[in-house]
Amino acid sequence: TDLIIMDLRQFLMCLSLCTAFALSKPTEKKDRVHHEPQLSDKVHNDAQSFDYDHDAFLGAEEAKTFDQLTPEESKERLGMIVDKIDVDKDGFVTEGELKSWIKHAQKKYIYDNVENQWHEFDMNQDGLISWDEYRNVTYGTYLDDPDPDDGFNYKQMMVRDERRFKMADKDGDLIATKEEFTAFLHPEEYDYMKDIVVQETMEDIDKNADGFIDLEEYIGDMYSHDGNADEPEWVKTEREQFVEFRDKNRDGKMDKEETKDWILPSDYDHAEAEARHLVYESDQDKDGKLTKEEIVDKYDLFVGSQATDFGEALVRHDEF
Repeated sequence: TDLIIMDLRQFLMCLSLCTAFALSKPTEKKDRVHHEPQLSDKVHNDAQSFDYDHDAFLGAEEAKTFDQLTPEESKERLGMIVDKIDVDKDGFVTEGELKSWIKHAQKKYIYDNVENQWHEFDMNQDGLISWDEYRNVTYGTYLDDPDPDDGFNYKQMMVRDERRFKMADKDGDLIATKEEFTAFLHPEEYDYMKDIVVQETMEDIDKNADGFIDLEEYIGDMYSHDGNADEPEWVKTEREQFVEFRDKNRDGKMDKEETKDWILPSDYDHAEAEARHLVYESDQDKDGKLTKEEIVDKYDLFVGSQATDFGEALVRHDEF
């Protein structure tokens, strides 16, 4: 158990320092930009198959499990999912509810990650994690040593973690629900946490602590000259990007809003587009929302089964 907790602490140290951004070699580009991932690596062509829609609606791993079910079993499980999607229990699934479900399905790996760590921090097993529990598990032994030999400033990291924990903790009681703890560990996934992502990023890059990111700080975060006089071509491109696009008001530096536009761009909303598509294809009475019956009637659009899997296998065989 001690070994697991030590490994966990090392992971969380990295989390605090990097805010989930990968460390890079001097010649490799470090990417701080958060993009919404694609809903599926399949081509979205309903004339060929509904594989893309299955991945989008269920998540790729869950979608595979439906391919082993009979059509009847598939419809039954889909019906149970519909009950979960209908959050307000009015008997209809709206485009908004469908969009929220798709986003949740796509983030399953994040929820699994939190689930795997949960029991390490919930020391009293009350289904909540307090700041004291998190601090004691993560920093307990390090705070007893005022001068650790690994070069980390744990007190500074703890202050930063506490600030993020307080931001994630919506009701301010310093006790996190599972959703709040997920927002703490993965702040880039939550709209109300985006300011803290920007703040932490700026603190990492803004070496002269003037509250802005200038061109050399921007480049220095991505690339270390390491004695090389010649910069790679991508570094020159990044300099141009900074001047032409990042520094919108052309004052030679990025402020908070400009930094936010850079690391949290307003990407095309794939989940919204897919929700609209599913409603359009399934909404038989064209009232803009779906009943359970409408969804189950078009079950092969939402989920797979042995029948659809077999049918697609025949198509692939014919093509071959």
